[in-house]
Amino acid sequence: QVQLVESGGGLVQAGESLNLSCVVSGSWFRIVRISVMAWYRQAPGNQRELVATITTSGITEYADPVKGRFTISRDNAKNTVFLQMGSLKPEDSAVYYCNSKVASTQYWGQGTQVTVST
Repeated sequence: QVQLVESGGGLVQAGESLNLSCVVSGSWFRIVRISVMAWYRQAPGNQRELVATITTSGITEYADPVKGRFTISRDNAKNTVFLQMGSLKPEDSAVYYCNSKVASTQYWGQGTQVTVST
C-alpha cells in the first residue's frame, strides 16, 4: 500500500534549475524516516540509472554526472524527498523516478518528465 508520487518535472532551458518532489504515503507512518530514499532516471533507449541516494541518517551519495549540481534532501515529517537540480544539461533529460527501500523491499513512483532544451 505504499505509493510514491513525483512532481516538479517540466521543460527548462540548459543552465536553468528545477526542483523535484516525491511524496510517499502508505501503510507506514512517516515511511521516509525509516527508508533509504533515492532518485533514478531513465532516458529513452537507456537503462535506468541511479542519480542520488539519502540514508535514514542523512548521508547522501551522487552519481558522477550530477555531482556538484544536484542535491537530494528529505523531510521526514512530511514524508517527502526532494531533488534540487541546477546547471541542467540536455543530457539530464529523462524520466525521474523516486524510490524507497525499506526492509529489503523497494517501491517506485510513476516518474516525472524532465526535459532540458538546448
